[in-house]
Amino acid sequence: MKLTTTAIPGVVILEPDVFGDNRGFFMESWSKKKMEEAGLFYDFVQDNHSSSTVKGTLRGIHFQKGNMCQAKLVRCTSGAVLDVAVDLRKTSPTYKKWVAVELSAENKKQLMLPRGFGHGFVTLTDQVEFMYKADNYYAPQADGGIRWNDPELGIAWGITAPILSAKDCSNPFLQDIEMQLDF
Repeated sequence: MKLTTTAIPGVVILEPDVFGDNRGFFMESWSKKKMEEAGLFYDFVQDNHSSSTVKGTLRGIHFQKGNMCQAKLVRCTSGAVLDVAVDLRKTSPTYKKWVAVELSAENKKQLMLPRGFGHGFVTLTDQVEFMYKADNYYAPQADGGIRWNDPELGIAWGITAPILSAKDCSNPFLQDIEMQLDF
């Protein structure tokens, strides 16, 4: 497995070894042993799977607050997405910075996000399947979000009129919830 660091410490791109032949392919998508050998220590407790049928669907920016925050290992198993991680740790030197990585069924890349990050993605194709592991259980009372087009963050999604859920349309701007962030 190849690990590539990003501009934000702790956010890592993982590229698994893929073994293919005329039947298809095999890959190890997660190995706790290999991750720990690379200095990444996570105990995942929940797997999540989402499906988006139409190109231009944007999900995010989502996070969980306080003791319920989650580290995530994300990947796209069908289609392609632009995946975004936003540093929401107020004491971090990269606070409010973000990184974006294309994840696809073809490139099989995965993105590791530590706790304290907001997360979102926009679909680059129709028929996207997106999966992720989380190191903490989902807790509705700790659910949080930031508006996808927050000018303070200036995320380059590559789209101006995404398909959004009602919840994501009403997410607040960072300046309106910044005092509540407690990572």
